[in-house]
Amino acid sequence: MPSSDLMLEGLTLMVFGMGFVFTFLTLLVFATKGMSAIVSRLSPVEELVMTAPVTMASPSQNVANDPQLMAVLSAAVHRYRQDH
Repeated sequence: MPSSDLMLEGLTLMVFGMGFVFTFLTLLVFATKGMSAIVSRLSPVEELVMTAPVTMASPSQNVANDPQLMAVLSAAVHRYRQDH
């Protein structure tokens, strides 16, 4: 079999394969969009109600309000700075 026939057969197979993949992906996109539209129509959209966030004291605020812990931390930082 001549090499030109092999090359032509390879190109034909490549075009057929790429066309099949392109067609499949196009159909997949349309099917996905169609399913999305159907689900959007069938299920109602729930409206989200925004509530005010609950303010809780963060752990850093609890530390700042504890005088004994602040004294221990200050002493540890002072000792560290003396050693280094």
